[in-house]
Amino acid sequence: MTQYNPIAELQNFIVLDNYTKRAIVSEPPVAYQTEAALERELIDDLKYQGYEYLPSLVTPDALLANVREQLQTLNNVVFTDTEWQRFVDEYLDKASDSVVDKTRRVQDDYIYDFVFDDGHIQNIYLVDKQNIARNRVQVINQFEQTGTQANRYDVTILVNGLPMVQVELKKRGVATREAFNQVHRYSKESFNSESSLYKYLQIFVISNGTDTRYFANTVKRNKNSFDFTMNWAKADNTLIKDLKDFTATFFQKDTLLHVLLTYSVFDTSDTLLIMRPYQIAASERLIWKVKSSYQAKQWSKPDGGGYIWHTTGSGKTLTSFKAARLATQLDFIDKVFFVVDRKDLDYQTMKEYQRFSPDSVNGSENTAGLKRNIEKRDNKIIVTTIQKLNNLMKSEPSLLVYGQQVVFIFDECHRSQFGEAQKNLQKKFKRYYQFGFTGTPIFPENALGAETTASVFGRELHSYVITDAIRDEKVLKFKVDYNDVRPRFKALETEKDEAKLTAAENKKLLLHPDRIKEVSRYILKNFKIKTHRNQGSGLGFNAMFAVNSVEAAKLYYEELSHLQREDEKKLKIATIFSFAPNEEQNAVGDIREENFEPTAMDSSAKEFLTKAINDYNAMFRTNFGVDSKEFQNYYRDLAKRVKSQEVDLIIVVGMFLTGFDAPTLNTLFVDKNLRYHGLMQAFSRTNRIYDATKTFGNIVTFRDLEQATIDAITLFGDKNTKNVVLEKSYEEYLKGFTDIATGEAYRGYIAIVKELKEKFPHPEEITTEADKKAFVKLFGDYLKVENILQNYDEFTYLKELQQIDKGDATAVEAFKESHFLTDEEMSAMIEVDVLQDRATQDYRSTYNDIRDWFRREREGKEPEESKIDWDDVVFEMDLLKSQEINLDYILELVFEHKKKVKDKDALIEEVRRIIRSSIGNRAKEGLIVDFIHETDLEPIQDKAGIISAFFSYAQERQKEEAANLISQEKLNAEAAKRYIQTSLKHEFASENGTDLNAILPKMSPLNPQYLTKKQHVFQKIAAFIEKFKGIGGEI
Repeated sequence: MTQYNPIAELQNFIVLDNYTKRAIVSEPPVAYQTEAALERELIDDLKYQGYEYLPSLVTPDALLANVREQLQTLNNVVFTDTEWQRFVDEYLDKASDSVVDKTRRVQDDYIYDFVFDDGHIQNIYLVDKQNIARNRVQVINQFEQTGTQANRYDVTILVNGLPMVQVELKKRGVATREAFNQVHRYSKESFNSESSLYKYLQIFVISNGTDTRYFANTVKRNKNSFDFTMNWAKADNTLIKDLKDFTATFFQKDTLLHVLLTYSVFDTSDTLLIMRPYQIAASERLIWKVKSSYQAKQWSKPDGGGYIWHTTGSGKTLTSFKAARLATQLDFIDKVFFVVDRKDLDYQTMKEYQRFSPDSVNGSENTAGLKRNIEKRDNKIIVTTIQKLNNLMKSEPSLLVYGQQVVFIFDECHRSQFGEAQKNLQKKFKRYYQFGFTGTPIFPENALGAETTASVFGRELHSYVITDAIRDEKVLKFKVDYNDVRPRFKALETEKDEAKLTAAENKKLLLHPDRIKEVSRYILKNFKIKTHRNQGSGLGFNAMFAVNSVEAAKLYYEELSHLQREDEKKLKIATIFSFAPNEEQNAVGDIREENFEPTAMDSSAKEFLTKAINDYNAMFRTNFGVDSKEFQNYYRDLAKRVKSQEVDLIIVVGMFLTGFDAPTLNTLFVDKNLRYHGLMQAFSRTNRIYDATKTFGNIVTFRDLEQATIDAITLFGDKNTKNVVLEKSYEEYLKGFTDIATGEAYRGYIAIVKELKEKFPHPEEITTEADKKAFVKLFGDYLKVENILQNYDEFTYLKELQQIDKGDATAVEAFKESHFLTDEEMSAMIEVDVLQDRATQDYRSTYNDIRDWFRREREGKEPEESKIDWDDVVFEMDLLKSQEINLDYILELVFEHKKKVKDKDALIEEVRRIIRSSIGNRAKEGLIVDFIHETDLEPIQDKAGIISAFFSYAQERQKEEAANLISQEKLNAEAAKRYIQTSLKHEFASENGTDLNAILPKMSPLNPQYLTKKQHVFQKIAAFIEKFKGIGGEI
């Protein structure tokens, strides 16, 4: 193996500028490589890199003994047996510890004041973060541990004896996602079992030899999808995928320890974030620049700083804040100012910053807290808003800090590079280094004056542009759709001339009542489809509507409220805007800044805002108003509710179009002229990764922004960006296409439906294993393409067409008229074969059956026993869950069917079909069927009645079955009731902690039957929870 020296080129960079891949250095081996051979090769490479290999360490006892040895060496102490046991019980492995507690111990509380038996106290370190080379790395493999299942793990890397990195391997050719799913399964079954040191895991690495990824060990559901896995990379963002190359770079000892101990963030919501290579590269280069500028005395000028161009949505704020915290560790730096815009301060980021800088990050203009923080000797990091910093500089002529060595880091620096604050800073501070982070730099092409981002901050230190992020699947593509269904207004909507547009805006031609009504109708009609809420669960996503003026916001808000006044389930609509002073724009397409002073608005705007906030107060039982303090609280509350999907649609003029981050937002409706900078910022509200259902940011424009979009993405990417950033057309997804980037051919919807109908006309008759595998792959393709097509209006029309009798000429003509279709378009639509809902239900049901069968089959068998290789099959669970139907929806269907079908057996048949096509409610099938059998449905008058009757019935059954379970298993009644009630509340049963042990009948843990009994009871309770979760009531 070639020796690589990552330190050779520049001191302390772990993300390399240069690295020659193994495939270039030597001929790759051609022989087939088994999983075991891949594992052996990895261990050999790690040994070569200085890791100690412990082949005999395969049990929890041996692991604990090794931890003792390593911690004694690191801390230069010797524990007696009683001291060691006490240290384990008090600190290292407390009985009540969760994964979060163990992570906090590695990241924050890694020093423990331990009192030895002779009374002396010593700091015991788990890791040494000051001198990283002192930490010892070891490697073990095939470690066995039992939780709900016995699992054997591939390769584990120990740091000071504690398992911190878990490597899960699959043989070449198997989807990496399979390794990801296996890690997930282990997390549920054994990693987190009672008193498992594997709760110390910080990073998972998954690889099939050719594609290697890493991700953080976190329990947060929305950070838990495959989309959050990451390849390692060089500084120019070239990916390092092959396991050999990954081992030589990422697993280089110094690099791995830095990633674990320096470039990890444990945030206030107890989520562990492991930084991505481009984030680390930017932080490293920024710190290097501060050091070199200090040594060259290059302060207070652009040459002494620089800017980082990381595309919107790629985690800039995390990177910039981490860089600020690292800068505080430089001896020669007195203060680090981390400067944010007040608009970006939502509740979450404020909590994060206030840990480090109390008082200086509230939204107020008052500078007293900021001044106090600056004067504190022990507080090197100052987090503040640009507005507050400017007020301080204006009001304080001489402060000690003006002459000190100061680093300024500006988040979203395209906003703060102009204006008064920047001029004051250059006048007041004598020794500063200034750095900016931006997703949309200002270049000569989109600058209105002479100043660009580079002329203010200095040269670009690192870039990660939108094409990089889309390639790495860290942000999504955009699907931009000009909704052209208002022929009367087409000339205005497609106008490109800025002067004519402004004149049209001034004359309010685009605010014609008919246009407002048509756009509003379109939004209400298509909202559920665009946001994936047309399934029964109605979870899906939420949307934002960007309009051109306060007047437009008012008209749309009123029209949307008016149109849905009769609806049973209304959309929760909110709006926010404020006074935007008439300041000159700093760059082409800049979105006008709104301040937090709505009191400066004219009376009609203020009146409307008051009404909208009152509606909001009524909806959420809050108490906000329009004066500046209450308005800021309204802003934050609204931001929180948009993120948690309590608000369905938010109408905005300028606020929330930049810097606002809500992963559950997938659609942006636009009736506003966006250009360059503002366009990219606004569109980027929708392209945060979330799960497999969210395949792109859905942009629906009511003005023709096609050329503006192409201009913007060309400026912020390169000439080929258009092909990468914009989603394929409806036609391509319908008929199939070849991906330009990968050369891979994708089948279209028509071909997939044709093959499904030809190969599997009767899904219930699929019996052989080969057929099951073929069906799962084919129906998985169907789920993916159908999930994407749902966002296209043309597909919605196609679905609507299925409800129309094609022989009824009048109905066909009316359909054609309402959708502005030509004869050719109409006949092309009629020819497309669409899978009917009932057939889809049957296919989904079979897909779920095969998944259940596969899990049962695999639990007791080695994969080698099967003749069919399932390694390249991925079950599309996220897509199935996104189309999940909830219990209320099933019961409403029971009510609807009851009216049509009087025969209970036929009704039950229909209900079984619906339940089996859903994942989450399969366990409730028996419960719902029994309810139909045992209940007289005739007297029930409405949907609410049937839901209420079912819940009363189910709560009674829940009580009975819980009592039976407790008596049959002879459980401790009080403890069992408590445990079951808690599990029902959380909607899953957990083995962690001591609660499960407390409910078991009196039996010694040393009794050979103890573990069997515990497993048996746990499985019965888990099945009970699955059946009754969401039912409510007491047991």
